[in-house]
Amino acid sequence: MPVFRLPDELIFPDPQLAEPDGLLAVGGDLDPARLLAAYQQGIFPWYSQGEPILWWSPVPRLVLLPEEFHLPKRLARTMRKKIFTVRADTAFAQVISSCAEVRQQTGEGTWITEEMKEAYIQLHKLGFAHSVESWCEDELVGGLYGVCLDRMFFGESMFSSQSDASKVAFATFMRCAEQLNIRAVDCQMTTQHLLRFGSKEVSREEFDELLEQFIQKIIPQTSWIVHV
Repeated sequence: MPVFRLPDELIFPDPQLAEPDGLLAVGGDLDPARLLAAYQQGIFPWYSQGEPILWWSPVPRLVLLPEEFHLPKRLARTMRKKIFTVRADTAFAQVISSCAEVRQQTGEGTWITEEMKEAYIQLHKLGFAHSVESWCEDELVGGLYGVCLDRMFFGESMFSSQSDASKVAFATFMRCAEQLNIRAVDCQMTTQHLLRFGSKEVSREEFDELLEQFIQKIIPQTSWIVHV
């Protein structure tokens, strides 16, 4: 199948036309309106520095439903020790920068370019992107960020500079999903790490049903509050 070049209008090709690896389109920009239109259809940008913007819609899709969340016993013990204080939306820019830095330090490379940072920070300011953070005393040691549309959360990345810090942030977020009005979490790509939390692969048809069911309105949300 061809990879589509995006026009200036805020439209995307049907995600069902994506390549087998999930690549759907190229070009466009990271304007908030375009990003929101993409996520509403289960499409997200993912590219490296020096490349044009690439838009993806892979299948199968890894999804975690709050009612199916599994807390591993070892992580539960760590959480009971209260090593970390978990907060939300208090250091979004620091979280996204740390996600990029940790990947670069480990030699993995990162799609979180300066352009991507600025775009998601703007989404955060508009009330559509959120962070959940693990703090040890006054130091940010782990966290995650993503985009939230209505009752659907699209996880983007997480980082940890201290053992289990990002896992505690993620587990706290999942345990608070109901109070945050989250009914499904898009984990995007399959990893053993996320499978251990109870996530599962779904078909494009199943994923589209989740989007239709849980994204009824596109309105910003106030800063999140989470409780350990």
